[in-house]
Amino acid sequence: MKTALSIAGSDSCGGAGIQADIKTITLNGVYAMSAITALTAQNTTGVRGVYEVSPEFLGHQIDAVFEDIRPDAVKIGMVSSTALIEMIAEKLSFHKAENIVVDPVMVATSGARLISEDAVSVLKEKLLPLACVITPNIPEAEVLADMKICDKNSMEKAAEFIGQKYGVCVLVKGGHSINDATDILYRNGSFTSFEGKRINNPNTHGTGCTLSSAIAANLAKGYSVEDAVQKAKAYISGALSAMLDLGKGSGPMDHAFDYNGQFKN
Repeated sequence: MKTALSIAGSDSCGGAGIQADIKTITLNGVYAMSAITALTAQNTTGVRGVYEVSPEFLGHQIDAVFEDIRPDAVKIGMVSSTALIEMIAEKLSFHKAENIVVDPVMVATSGARLISEDAVSVLKEKLLPLACVITPNIPEAEVLADMKICDKNSMEKAAEFIGQKYGVCVLVKGGHSINDATDILYRNGSFTSFEGKRINNPNTHGTGCTLSSAIAANLAKGYSVEDAVQKAKAYISGALSAMLDLGKGSGPMDHAFDYNGQFKN
């Protein structure tokens, strides 16, 4: 069985973060492991508190995984502090990790900044160059490319700039605000568009975590970047289309909609 490690924060309501990653990786036929960066007290209506682990303890978690069950892919989610980002980069470099997918959670869809400028700088300098694929949303791609994105053409320009600067594949997630959920992948000088169907579901908690984890799982299974993204997009569409409705706010998706295993191969 192929394996994947998620390095991210815990979501106590189970819709995002480590919990979403483990569900997604498992339902995509890969053995899931975790290194937790922070505990959060949150539900579908918001975050009540965050308790970060120490950089040393995060390092111990990553070492413990790599020294026993080496992951075939690694997904990195939200990491808010400079010291934690530096520890992740140090450990992944030491262990020569492969198939690293970074979801660079820096800016909320609303435009609110989620991590400090110092942390963004360290993320750019030390973590992004280690990645195989990064998956920024529009606001995050604007930060990484230092440009405004307003249409498909500017999405491609931003993806190309980021990809060339950091030597990575870049999936810029469009979302309904730009182009009806069509994402743009830049890889080795070429672009691929992944069209997404509009799903009228307000419960979208954890979509970014889920997409990046599904990509990592498919890379672990040996799929090309393009195929990994295509399969991940199909999985997240299915999870949204199941129309799970839990909680008083923006609820989680149904990660187990495909319990019988269409996505495990």
